[in-house]
Amino acid sequence: MPYRKRTAVIMGAAALTLLAGGQAVAAGTQAGQTAQAGQTAQAAQAAQAGQQAVSSGTGLERFYGQKLAFKPCDAHLPPGAPAVKAECARLKVPLDYRKPQGRQAEIAVLRVPARGKDRIGSLVLNPGGPGFSGADQAALSAAVWAKSPVTERFDVVGFDPRGVGASTPALDCYTDAERERDAKLSSIPAGLDDWTRQETRQLLQQCAERSGGKQVLAHVGTRDVARDMDVLRQALGDDKLTYAGTSYGSRLGAVYAEMFPKKVRALVLDAAFDPYAGTHERRVQQATGMQRSFERLAASCATKKDCPLGTDPERATQEFQKLVRPLIDKPVPASGGRKLTFGQAVEGVTAAMYAETSWPTAIAGLTELKAGKGDTLLKLRDGYHARTADGRYPNSLEASLTINCLDEERHTPNQGAAMNRAWFKAAPFTDPGRPFKEVRDGCEQWPVKPTLGYPYATNIKGLADTLTVSVTRDPITPHAGGINLAKALGGSLLTVEGEQHGALLTTNTCVNQAVATYLIDLKTPAEGARCEL
Repeated sequence: MPYRKRTAVIMGAAALTLLAGGQAVAAGTQAGQTAQAGQTAQAAQAAQAGQQAVSSGTGLERFYGQKLAFKPCDAHLPPGAPAVKAECARLKVPLDYRKPQGRQAEIAVLRVPARGKDRIGSLVLNPGGPGFSGADQAALSAAVWAKSPVTERFDVVGFDPRGVGASTPALDCYTDAERERDAKLSSIPAGLDDWTRQETRQLLQQCAERSGGKQVLAHVGTRDVARDMDVLRQALGDDKLTYAGTSYGSRLGAVYAEMFPKKVRALVLDAAFDPYAGTHERRVQQATGMQRSFERLAASCATKKDCPLGTDPERATQEFQKLVRPLIDKPVPASGGRKLTFGQAVEGVTAAMYAETSWPTAIAGLTELKAGKGDTLLKLRDGYHARTADGRYPNSLEASLTINCLDEERHTPNQGAAMNRAWFKAAPFTDPGRPFKEVRDGCEQWPVKPTLGYPYATNIKGLADTLTVSVTRDPITPHAGGINLAKALGGSLLTVEGEQHGALLTTNTCVNQAVATYLIDLKTPAEGARCEL
């Protein structure tokens, strides 16, 4: 989202929190190009290491040889969702794959067994983020797909990536009290309250102290998670991986395909990250999509005489700025003695843009804000943060921050300022209208360089056909990125006409049938196939 690069998505009746990740990277300078070249070289080395991960003498045999001890457990589901029979286990992986005899991490795994007898194998899921719980995703997906042939033929499996949720060690950078005071949750410059040098030092110190040390912070990137997923594949008894990932989950799936191409059975990649776009480019793409979505929300609102953004859609951005900019200096009151800040108001509206069905809630919140109250927009913001009624927060967004320190490209203060200018030009509704301060990368003190590399998942040999699902008016992961990912993987593309972030958990018959046919029969949709939400 604009001030912490957070995203939330509502898919059908099931509320599912996702993160599109900190996007984009500054390029154009010699330093930036050199850094990107170095990351690409690191990525190639990492991919090669991944392909050789199980070879004799690597020290990884004991991890690949483990059996999961599943036991019945409770599934975390939203109210009204059908009950599922879940079972949980713990998977051991090396914290550093170059030192398999060293410190270990434990990955929380949840499985909902296949309903039918003609079982194909496991379907491994990732909901996005980075930083959101795959265990919760598995339970939710099994509930949403309760009558689907997918749950009849596959065990639905989710795991909390290293550092996330119930996995250990867990990433932790802030106390609940600090989160309540709007702690910074992105390494990407925000434009209003950017990192200072001292704050970047403090971030590293407190994240390391609360997460188990700098070694943990150095090994939570997507390439390490992809290796974990291959260990999980083996522990589940599958010769090849069947996987479905949304948003950031598309990046994880694509990186797995790059590192373990011959271990892929099927990949469904929904709301895709563009593998060719670095941090700066993707950030601008996201901002452009968000502005488009805001303008469509405003146009819908303008058909009503009492619209808080006015009846002229051409002036909606200015009207929105008039409503939210005063919150920078004077937040408005909300229930429980809380107050709605500028950043929280923008977050609340942006969260509602992830599904058209949530637009009326955002409009109601703006009407309420016009009357000097902040409850509805703050509730939208709280839903994204998964804040409980008593003020407790999960570690999802803190995990997102630290994972992106390894996945996203680092930028200089000048590059950060350029990103801010580009962001606000592309998404002026988010512009606080204040001059930039010192524009630093929150990860500048991190103990290691980024490990993902851009571009990634290109020129892969020996990869099975994949299926990318892309919504035409996705505000966070633009449709062009889905087209690019499908081309990069040499796979198939299902285009979905619609206005939301992702389509995998919708109740849309066309999408569900195409995905089920691919996962079960490995038959992809015909070229040019389209669905409509």
